[in-house]
Amino acid sequence: VQLQASGGGLVQAGDSLRLSCATSGRTFSTYTLGWFRQAPGKERDFVASINWSGSATYYSDFVKGRFTISRDNAKNTIYLQMNNLKPEDTAVYYCAFRSGPYYSVSSNYKDYDYWGQGTQVTVSS
Repeated sequence: VQLQASGGGLVQAGDSLRLSCATSGRTFSTYTLGWFRQAPGKERDFVASINWSGSATYYSDFVKGRFTISRDNAKNTIYLQMNNLKPEDTAVYYCAFRSGPYYSVSSNYKDYDYWGQGTQVTVSS
């Protein structure tokens, strides 16, 4: 499985960005995916997860209400719409793929077996 994240950049506080993660190598529509982020010197944090059908999503408390995860199974791609960005959202954002068809959403990075290369998001104050 290969994952390619894109869409990061440098924005100001209050701005929006949309990250994309294109996948290949598996039947995309049967797998759960997620977004995580890691700031310099900090551990990797869960951001959001979406199940195989898109019927279930799960968010960390610090992005709930600001970020939206979605997927387009026809394009083998998931998205992370990030609104009202804050300086503390600055991090490298990674998409991740959970092996095992029809698994539920998860915030545990150990449940994800494949990772993209990450895309940098920098939010200035």
